[in-house]
Amino acid sequence: MTAEVVLRELEAAGDPEIAAHARRYFRAVPGGYGEGDAFLGLRVPELRARVRRYRGLALGEVARLLRSRFHEARLLALLLLVDRYRRAEAAEREAVHGLYLEHLAFVNNWDLVDASAPHLVGAHLEGRDLSLLDRLAAAPSLWERRIALLATLHFIRRGAFAATLRLVERLLDDPEDLIHKAAGWMLREVGKRDREALCAFLADHHRRMPRTMLRYAIERLPDRERKRWMAR
Repeated sequence: MTAEVVLRELEAAGDPEIAAHARRYFRAVPGGYGEGDAFLGLRVPELRARVRRYRGLALGEVARLLRSRFHEARLLALLLLVDRYRRAEAAEREAVHGLYLEHLAFVNNWDLVDASAPHLVGAHLEGRDLSLLDRLAAAPSLWERRIALLATLHFIRRGAFAATLRLVERLLDDPEDLIHKAAGWMLREVGKRDREALCAFLADHHRRMPRTMLRYAIERLPDRERKRWMAR
């Protein structure tokens, strides 16, 4: 099995109508954040269903798939890396994590980030130095900054919020709407587990927060409380 074989199978299964919709949905239009991306026309559940079929693909071939110009091929490669990381021993986990960091230029849309960052960055950094998150959060690339935020979802799920709150505070003035949405989403996840932690953060920072970020952050709060935060 090679990346070329996988790509031929994906191309054969593609649907032009789905591809056209995906180009619009992922803003693969002139001036859009996904400008220049190419789509085959496969939905995410179908790609996830193919992970077991391609599980034996060599790591180098997964990397070749990740460098594909086709969005679905890159997403499948990331799903394969996540699956491999979960099943691997320590040495191979290091290799998978390293490969991911070497290919960040190809993790270049929000769905690719969201499917991979918690598992290939967050999980790998558990119990380790978190300075990688700060480097990513300071990167010129929108996608690397989003990777930093989404990586902290791994810690949130384990009841640890410090990294999330630190990065969100750092990115309060970020110009990108996709960062506002990601930061608000992570705050909402914090609030689902610790409402007091969320409200304390909001009390300190809500006046600086972009409206989109604030709306995402308070989405799970009672209606009256949401209105109070939005009115402040």
